[in-house]
Amino acid sequence: MNEHVKELLYQMLETELGGVQVYTTALECVVNDELEEEWTKYLEQTQRHVEVVRELFGKLGLDPETQTPGRQVVHHIGGSLVKAMQMALSSGGEPEAAQLVACECVVFAETKDHLNWELLSKCAEKAKGEEKKALTAACEEVEDEEDEHIYHSKGWCRELWIESLGMPAVLPPPEEEKDVKTAIGAARAEKAREEML
Repeated sequence: MNEHVKELLYQMLETELGGVQVYTTALECVVNDELEEEWTKYLEQTQRHVEVVRELFGKLGLDPETQTPGRQVVHHIGGSLVKAMQMALSSGGEPEAAQLVACECVVFAETKDHLNWELLSKCAEKAKGEEKKALTAACEEVEDEEDEHIYHSKGWCRELWIESLGMPAVLPPPEEEKDVKTAIGAARAEKAREEML
């Protein structure tokens, strides 16, 4: 396995570990009941994704404790997202403002997470033998959930921002209602939102 694929995997583990912290903190900020339900589900899925990556490390003979400069950067970013939400919570502002900060932090975290799995899927296509089997199995288990996480999270963030700006919002967002799991589906859902108002 080449060093760049290993680096991606180390960053993936750190991203998933950070994702658990991001969702745990986001749930402290949530006001909307449906969003709380969504984030609770995503937290549980992210905890499973940590296990999937750890299992993958075992199959590939990688040490999950290995630190790399890239992994340290990912750790720092995840910690910064948690701190941003904590700042919003302790600011004494409206609870909806902290929820909005949490939504943005989830989108930031899920953007990196989604990219990681997309890249690993490409690595799986090129891999051979046992490595290909292990990478493919991990991607097949997680990728659909990651697609849902990113597209639904973006929809929640957009609609909560629209609501905060005093305009009519579609809550839960169309991405949620249409169970979007692709970029094309997300674009269609966003376009269809006007009809849902």
